[in-house]
Formats: sequence, structure tokens, C-alpha cells
Amino acid sequence: MTSTFPDISLSTERLVLRPLDADDVPALAAMMSDEQVGAWTGVPQPFTEDTARTWITEYAPAERAAGHGLDLAVAEFLTQRLVGLIRLTRTNWHVRSTELSYIVAPWARGEGYASEAALATAQWLFGDQKLQRIELRTAADNTAAQQVAQKIGCISEGVLRNACIARVRGEDGGWSEVRTDYIVWSLLPEDIEGADGQLADSGGFPGYTDWN
Repeated sequence: MTSTFPDISLSTERLVLRPLDADDVPALAAMMSDEQVGAWTGVPQPFTEDTARTWITEYAPAERAAGHGLDLAVAEFLTQRLVGLIRLTRTNWHVRSTELSYIVAPWARGEGYASEAALATAQWLFGDQKLQRIELRTAADNTAAQQVAQKIGCISEGVLRNACIARVRGEDGGWSEVRTDYIVWSLLPEDIEGADGQLADSGGFPGYTDWN
């Protein structure tokens, strides 16, 4: 039975999803240093180019090799500019499930890239990888990330109370941690049927300007 994700590339109408490489170091460092990424994710802050290089050359390959997950760079098809990151974590190969999350660079928000990349990843996971469940967790106040989950067909399953650590900027410019709830979403193979049509009916892949 498969216990690791392959090194793959996926294409959509506007995007290429591929493994991270050394050329992504500056763009990854800039994206991960954004205020909203710092607030809603647990990535190290400050996120330097050295941190980005370690992530790309050591952390991400080790996570994939161990069977825990997969990081995919999301780049514009025409320009090859890095617009975001899709992350698969907490993969359970016996249950055939994984947790999906997404980050988009500040300059690329509002273009619907999150929905497009997440949907393509889900279709690949259910089709080629034969997964049976994808889980998403969004902070209770991260309403735009929740909209992306809804857009690709996810079903809200409930709330994990007090389970999320978010971060806020203090007056001194430093980060402090605050507790909030997680909303848990799931996506099953049958949920994704018609997701392409729903996105098309809404005018393509609508963007959300205030998420991750």
C-alpha cells in the first residue's frame, strides 16, 4: 500500500502545482513573512531566506519521505511566479486521509488561486491517490479561509473549542499568542462532484482578500 506521496506536478487553467525548489527561496521567505500568514499559521517568525532554504531542502523532503505529507508550490502558469503553497499534513495511509491547508502571497490574493489550487489537489488525492477523506481546519475568525473551504465543497463538521493558537502583533511589534477555536471541515470523494460547476457558475475562481 502506498505510504508516501510522489513528487508530482499538477496543472490547472492558470496554475502549476509542483515541488518547491531552490529558486523559490526569496518568494517563499517573503510570502511566509506576511502579517496574515504570521497570524493564522504556525510558521516560524521571522521567516528568513535561511529558514526558507531549510524548509525547501530539508523539512519538506523529510516530511514527504516519512509519509507525513507533501508541500506543493503554487505558481502562475504563464509567469511561473510563486503565488502560494498547498500543504498536506497528518496523513494517515491506513484511513486514507490527510489534512489540507493553503497559503497565498499577499500580492496574489483576490484572484481565486486558493480555490483553484485546493480543488485541483483534492481531485488528484481522490483520483490518483485513492484517498477517502480530506480535512481542513480554519481558525474561527479566519472567515475568508472558511469561504475557500465552502467553495470547493467542504462540509463543516463542528468546532474544536480552544484548540487553535493564533498570533497578534503587540504594541512593541512582537508577536503574542491568543487562543481561539478551530472549525473542522471535511471533503469526501462524493462531495467534490460538481465543485467545478459551482465555481464556474460563480464566475470562475472568486478571490478572497483576507485569508492566511
